[in-house]
Amino acid sequence: MINVSTFGPQGGNILYKALSHPLAVEPLKALENSLKGKKIALYDPENYFDSFIGLYPNFEISTFLTHDTEKLGQAAPYGKVWCSLLDLPSCEENHVLVLSFEKAKMENRFTNLLNGRSLYTLEAARLPAKFLQAGLPYLDKRNFATNFAFFRDNDNFSTRLFTANYWSNYGADKVCYWFQLYDENGRVIAQWDQTIEEAGASVTIDSRNIRKRFSLPAFTGQLFIHVIGARGHDVVKYALDTTGQGDNPSLSVTHDANAWPSNHYASLPAPGENEKLCVWLQNSHGVSIAPKTLSFRVMGTKEERTFDHKLEPYQTYGLDMAALFPEVKWPAQFEMKAAKTMVRPRYEIIEGERTRIAHLNVMRSDLVPEPQIKDLHPSLGRGFLLPFPILDPKYFENFIQPNPMSEALETMPLRLDLFDRQGNILGAHFLGNLKRDHKKAVAINELVETAGHGELVYDFREGGIADGWLHAMMRYHNVSSGHKAETSFGAHIFNTLMTWRSEPQSYSGPAPGLSTRLFLKLGRNLENQKLKTFCHLIYPCSASNRFPSVTVLYLLAQNGSYVTEKTISVVPSGSLFFYPDNIFSSDDLEKAGEGGYIIIRDLTCRLFGYHGVENEQGGFSLDHMFGF
Repeated sequence: MINVSTFGPQGGNILYKALSHPLAVEPLKALENSLKGKKIALYDPENYFDSFIGLYPNFEISTFLTHDTEKLGQAAPYGKVWCSLLDLPSCEENHVLVLSFEKAKMENRFTNLLNGRSLYTLEAARLPAKFLQAGLPYLDKRNFATNFAFFRDNDNFSTRLFTANYWSNYGADKVCYWFQLYDENGRVIAQWDQTIEEAGASVTIDSRNIRKRFSLPAFTGQLFIHVIGARGHDVVKYALDTTGQGDNPSLSVTHDANAWPSNHYASLPAPGENEKLCVWLQNSHGVSIAPKTLSFRVMGTKEERTFDHKLEPYQTYGLDMAALFPEVKWPAQFEMKAAKTMVRPRYEIIEGERTRIAHLNVMRSDLVPEPQIKDLHPSLGRGFLLPFPILDPKYFENFIQPNPMSEALETMPLRLDLFDRQGNILGAHFLGNLKRDHKKAVAINELVETAGHGELVYDFREGGIADGWLHAMMRYHNVSSGHKAETSFGAHIFNTLMTWRSEPQSYSGPAPGLSTRLFLKLGRNLENQKLKTFCHLIYPCSASNRFPSVTVLYLLAQNGSYVTEKTISVVPSGSLFFYPDNIFSSDDLEKAGEGGYIIIRDLTCRLFGYHGVENEQGGFSLDHMFGF
């Protein structure tokens, strides 16, 4: 495992982003090489050592220096003890490494201590000035709004990243998107930037255009994204379409990768009969991943099977899971030990000529079962809900599969509440106190005959315990075309005036989260077909006595300018399925253009939604929506 701190209760560790940034890797490796074989005295004034050595393990530290009198003589890494900074003049080391990005400050601190010794800092690994915002400390999160995206272009597939300048909502005058593209071998094959000056303007990165612009061969790799000038936060959000080229009917959408590598991931379904499951392993760092670092196991079992190959820095490798588990079939599911080597991985299921792509989810290591969830205050009603669409059972098969998503969770006491689009309850189905190794996938079509939505909820009638991190994978099958799509998400408490800890959440502001701001991209005009956008909005209610929503759909053009708006309404515990083509006029959609999009805004409640596009051959994509 790469021993780095990435994300915790206080948020993301910006030091990790600073040390792992692709532009920091080369100078730090150069420093590593220049000091190879030399004894080094290390001074770590800000406690950077663990993350630093996790990413750059070849520094040979023989003496650890501190200014903290309470640490003197105490145990230091590598079996050493902490020595006084004032002892440096008598140390035998001729090289001093200071883990600080502030070189001038450290040079002043070491006046009269070096006696001819060489002083090295992390100064060379600082990002160029154009990446930094004036007046902010170097390790301010707004200097490191970064993320990765799976990115591919070949004869069979193209990818398109779509987002918008939502940073203007936080006061940014303009932002610059800086991109670096890696091929499957981890080699940089393109680098460019794109300045966005208009507030709310959309940003589209199409792999076909990039391949043509840089005269690239076919590639399957990853795209590194750095938003320069970000305000408010450091979360880079996007939707990522995968579209079949030529006669390939494939169509998928996933959303942003989690920018913080995790130790474990789950919500990885085993392949069904006649399916191939490929997990895309993408090294997110400038350090190699040793053989047997990555491993998988069937959910709830102890036997781990390892990936026995080395992954070079930024390399992409498509792992056929049949090489590790030829005997395992859906509805079994896997968990992955990623050892903090990569951001949220993607998986691809190949069935004949069609493929579908989705993402794994972070399995929490910091959560333990929470007894209080069983006895939440009555004002919180049914408590945690996981809402998901039920597409018309006359045309689609609908499945839901609960996923254990914390390392300590052993049971999942669950019930399935089903609603029609008017908010009428169609039935409640107790699923049992599922064990971690369960192999249950619920066929919704066997329970209802009408479109609407479902909500997975906790039900303790047979015991069990919960952790509040309830997740599930939802799968949809167009029985006519054979096309499938899937997505996964987690539960929250929805639309209660009373709160429990940070629930109910919203995309902005503290609990209770009683507002909605969702992003919906429009369809696309391809060479031989039009992709038509759809949206499935759900009004989940943990407690009753809510009122119909007052939801405004704002249609915006590519440059972020306002085109028009429409007001719609969703009833409590109900849902609404719509096509923008049926809401807005063709003239207004033409004004919005190819890069236009919709902001779904509601100040009365928190709606949750799923979006996708469909083609004329019965292909469709589907994923949960996100907000800015």
